[in-house]
Amino acid sequence: MSNDSTDATLTRREAILSLGGKIVSVIILAECAGVAALFLWPRKTKPREGGYGGVITAGPVDNFAPGQVTPFAKGQFYLARLDDGGFLALSRKCTHLGCTVPWDEKAKRFACPCHASAFDQRGVVFSPPAPRPLDLYPIRIENGIVKVDTSTPIVREKFDPSQVVRA
Repeated sequence: MSNDSTDATLTRREAILSLGGKIVSVIILAECAGVAALFLWPRKTKPREGGYGGVITAGPVDNFAPGQVTPFAKGQFYLARLDDGGFLALSRKCTHLGCTVPWDEKAKRFACPCHASAFDQRGVVFSPPAPRPLDLYPIRIENGIVKVDTSTPIVREKFDPSQVVRA
């Protein structure tokens, strides 16, 4: 007569290994679920002072001469002071496919290196394929200091003189 009850029982070592395997499996599943939740959950970000996505202090009004375009790499925009003294904060992204458009001081224009769109100092397209002017960022002038809010770009279809901020 054989004793089948000994074949069905686990040794202490097998029980510990089995329990350990189950615990490790639960931990791995929990970590995967946590990573997936973090990936899918929208981030709540506050605008940062001084960096892209927040308010950037460009400097005193007097630091910008009429007709001057000043790049702000940290804020990803250009601050254009028009000949009449007004300000525009222009996005660096071409409205065609999003390439970065550099300012050409000699030619007094923004020239897209990807598909040859060109924009004037106000961000207005004068050489397609870009379908519309460069986007703007809101500007406010407080106590003679120019501040640009890069948290919300203003998408525009055409230039309007009311978009120019005056000191």
